[in-house]
Amino acid sequence: MNDNPTHPTPVGYILWIFGFTGSHRFYFGKPISGTIYFFTLGLLGIGWLIDLFLIPGLNRQASLRFRAGPLDYTLAWVLLTFLGLLGIHRMYMGKWLTGIVYLLTGGIFGVGYLYDFWTLNDQITVINGS
Repeated sequence: MNDNPTHPTPVGYILWIFGFTGSHRFYFGKPISGTIYFFTLGLLGIGWLIDLFLIPGLNRQASLRFRAGPLDYTLAWVLLTFLGLLGIHRMYMGKWLTGIVYLLTGGIFGVGYLYDFWTLNDQITVINGS
C-alpha cells in the first residue's frame, strides 16, 4: 500500500462508494474515465465494482504523477466538489481573481466548474512545484 501524501488511499475508497459518478477517478487524475463513469453510472456498475481492486494502483499512479507540497489535494477536492461553483477551491489555491469571478458567475456558469474537475490535480501540482 502506498502512503502517498497527495491522494490518500482511504479517501479513494470513500470516493469509490460514490464511484458510479466517477468521483474516485477524477480524484486520482483520470478525468476521461471519470467522465465516462459519470455518464454510464460506472460502466453500468461493472467498472465501478472492478475499481474496488484497482484503487491501490490508481493511488500509485497518482503518487508518481502529482507533487506533494503546501496545498492539500484532498482539501482542494472537497472544496471543489461542495463549493466549486462559489470558487472557494480557487481561493484556496491562491487564485483570488478567478475565485471571485467564479463566485459572481456560478463557476462561469458551470463550465469552469467542470473544467476544474478535469484539471484540479494538475493545477495543484504546478502550484506545489513552484
